[in-house]
Amino acid sequence: MLIESRFTEKSIVLIVVWLSAFGMPIMLSATNVAVPVIANQFNLSATQITWIPMSYLMASAMFVLTFGKLADIVGRKRIFFFGLLILSLSSIFAALATTGSMLLLGRAFQGFGAAMLYATQTAMVSSVYPAKERGKAIGITLAAVYLGLALGPTLGGIVMQYLSWRFNFVLHIPLIIIIMILITKVPEDSEIKLTENFNFDKVGSCLYAASIGLLCFGVTNLPDLSSLLLLILFIVTAALFIKHSLRSAFPIWDLRIFASNTMLTRSCLASFLMYAATYSNVVILSLYLQDLRQLSPSQAGLIMSIQPGTMAILSATLGRLSDVIEPRFLATIGMVISAFSLFSLSFLASGELSAYFLISLVFIGVGFSLFSSPNTHAIMSSVTRKNYGLASGTAATTRVLGQLSSMFLISFSLSFIVGDQLITEETLPSLLDAIELSFFIAGFVCLLGALLSVTRGKLHE
Repeated sequence: MLIESRFTEKSIVLIVVWLSAFGMPIMLSATNVAVPVIANQFNLSATQITWIPMSYLMASAMFVLTFGKLADIVGRKRIFFFGLLILSLSSIFAALATTGSMLLLGRAFQGFGAAMLYATQTAMVSSVYPAKERGKAIGITLAAVYLGLALGPTLGGIVMQYLSWRFNFVLHIPLIIIIMILITKVPEDSEIKLTENFNFDKVGSCLYAASIGLLCFGVTNLPDLSSLLLLILFIVTAALFIKHSLRSAFPIWDLRIFASNTMLTRSCLASFLMYAATYSNVVILSLYLQDLRQLSPSQAGLIMSIQPGTMAILSATLGRLSDVIEPRFLATIGMVISAFSLFSLSFLASGELSAYFLISLVFIGVGFSLFSSPNTHAIMSSVTRKNYGLASGTAATTRVLGQLSSMFLISFSLSFIVGDQLITEETLPSLLDAIELSFFIAGFVCLLGALLSVTRGKLHE
């Protein structure tokens, strides 16, 4: 039975988005705990290890813009539902993988389904909440993400210790079933159609997807000479995409939205750099704790939960603060805290696992909490209602591109320091050097983002 009251519509939308934002990170963070075990089972080299998360991220980045555009045309609810369905089927496929290639294919299909969710979640919430309540609502949904990220490593570690890493890929399936039932309660009239005609930018979509693929394969093949050709092709394809986007009447990503919108531009760039600096922590910590410090999956998972657990506790509160305090102040302080915490991890990694190392993880969580909700609020509040889908897709795109760049960082470090070798006793010192370098570079990336954040302009008058 559809419920007509506006209050109930808001509540149902928030519950649906909250559950999806909670369930998917559980699976993602649980699978990150399993990276060392999966690498051993399928004999993956240090370079190939990065493709376990990267194949998912690459597919998400390639298609999130496409689904953001389609959501504005055919309806967010419809795209959201199909995303849930594809994510479920691909997760089962990945769990049943018998080879490394089959696993990576399953991860890519997971990313394809996830792109549908990334492109619609924030837009669905923003479309039913007024500006004065939007920061709080976004903070609540982000708290769900961080709660999922916090529970995932611990739950995944326990599941691995007593069952199998394969179950980590399907932990979210029961929640997806519940969401599919609840989404039928979301009224169709909450969706906004931007045009009656189906104007889909096929050329732009293909150019964008191709550029992301070329970039991923080019970076991960470094320092092989073939990577140079791939990266040249990436530059050419990206330039063609930008030229096409600026000239097209209905571009897949309307880059003109950035032309006179300083708040949106710098908020998106700050988001890109924050995720570029911090996302690879999940893979770095998994390798560091299990391969270098010889912790069990459950012990590693518990420590990996510290940062997202802090974020889960603080994000909803700080989301409400962004309704009354300038997002640029909260976000900039958060980036600075995260930067110095990353520097600390770089210097502490070579020693024994200490309380100082754990405290640094807490402070990264504090910094990210200060940044994430206010920054998302700034992005969604910098555009008009008719552009919520475009802004949501843009925010999701910059976030996923930042996550991809973060994986490029660890891939770069592993490729140049460890090389295309299996992680063994002999390569552990090189692995430690790569991890220290990754943390150090990430700290500088965070500081650069802070400079962009503080100069984004005012949201509140």
